[in-house]
Amino acid sequence: MPPIFDPWQAYVIAAEVSMATNAGAGALAALRSQRLAELVAAAAAHSPRYRRLLAGCDPATVRLEELPVSRKAELMHEFADWVCDPVLSLPALRRFVAEPANIAADCLGPYTAWESSGSTGEPAIFVQDARAMAVYDALEALRRPLLRPLDRLFDPWSLTERIAFVGATGGHFASTVSVERLRRLQPGLAPRLRGMSFLQPLERLCAEIDAFGPTVVATYPSAAIVLAQEREAGRLKASPREIWTGGETLSEAGRVFLREAFACPVANSYGASEFLSLAFECSRGVLHLNSDWAILEPVDAHGRAVPSGHAGSTTLLTNLANHLQPLIRYDLGDRVRLLAEPCGCGSHLPAIEVHGRDDDTLCLPGGAGMPAVQVVPLAVSTVLEEEAGLFDFQLVQQGPRDLLLKTRAVGEKAQRTLHKAREALAAFLEAQGARGVRIQCRAGESTKCGRSGKFRRVVSQAAKPGGGC
Repeated sequence: MPPIFDPWQAYVIAAEVSMATNAGAGALAALRSQRLAELVAAAAAHSPRYRRLLAGCDPATVRLEELPVSRKAELMHEFADWVCDPVLSLPALRRFVAEPANIAADCLGPYTAWESSGSTGEPAIFVQDARAMAVYDALEALRRPLLRPLDRLFDPWSLTERIAFVGATGGHFASTVSVERLRRLQPGLAPRLRGMSFLQPLERLCAEIDAFGPTVVATYPSAAIVLAQEREAGRLKASPREIWTGGETLSEAGRVFLREAFACPVANSYGASEFLSLAFECSRGVLHLNSDWAILEPVDAHGRAVPSGHAGSTTLLTNLANHLQPLIRYDLGDRVRLLAEPCGCGSHLPAIEVHGRDDDTLCLPGGAGMPAVQVVPLAVSTVLEEEAGLFDFQLVQQGPRDLLLKTRAVGEKAQRTLHKAREALAAFLEAQGARGVRIQCRAGESTKCGRSGKFRRVVSQAAKPGGGC
């Protein structure tokens, strides 16, 4: 049985997305206000939790910053009161997502369900109705950048494309469910759209990709880096014409490495289990938030809004598409920066930078009498990528002063790159004020991915030195 799909609703939503793509700032703001009022009204009417929290609020005039912040743990704890359809039982949903055969199947009625990876704690379950799925479909279809416009001119329906999605294909994760749902909705596309597990041995994965011969590879940036290294080493023969990445931060150095290794354009996107299609890149490589359907609020550690141009400690998401499971000022956990200046591409959709959330901050001892030093994971990645050319790595803090730098690469080149990376990282940490740090290096070391196939590059297993971080 095919997944739930409403053709008329899909047509209407696609028309709305198309018209808003080139809309001015005033029109986008009006759409946001209207959709926020509709979301608040639906939540107050059908969600016991929000009926209580929004008592006395007028949906037409309420200001977003006046509404309470919500967090994953409390929402999952109050699941029955949170959702707007009482048929959505959390125990039943957990049984549903525990069964791989249910991926992309209708769930407890005309709904689509997936779970988060659980990289920041207990996995959450998110349920979408046909309207929300129509929004995600339209955003994916109409705002994903055209990397080869001439090819689209002669093949507007992408009939010659072969798309390989490389991820965790055995779990109910948003990207996996989306790929399988598309295969079920369009049986003619199924032979040309294939999911491949990144959790299988790398040699077997490369053989599967080569046998399929994809024109497009879609995966996480960390997985794309590994595949690029396999191609440079001659162990991957496939020659895709496009690389799509998402789900993790893609640095500029990483983008250049992918583009050179595969000799094709690279496009990055930003999405989450809580909203599948948050942002896509424009022709200039800048991410633009789909602000007609999603609101992001970067805030500091106290929940106060930060000025444009600054990244907050976390970001609050309001999903304007999903009235079934309201996400209003939801603590997404990502660090996002809303750029102060408009993008040169001319789009009025806000330009953003995403710094991610999954990696740990290192906490290292300072000199005598000096406080401990905190080093954010983005700084570590920048040093190792730009100064040493090391892209496929995992840095593990094993003790207050002990770091282990691992790479899956092997051979003399890998050893030289690791040596250069160790020197660059040691110099950087010294300059930051860290003292007595020992860095051990290992090549040919396997690194463990999470359940969703995402890969943490900076991991701390150490107690905080002196309680200073």
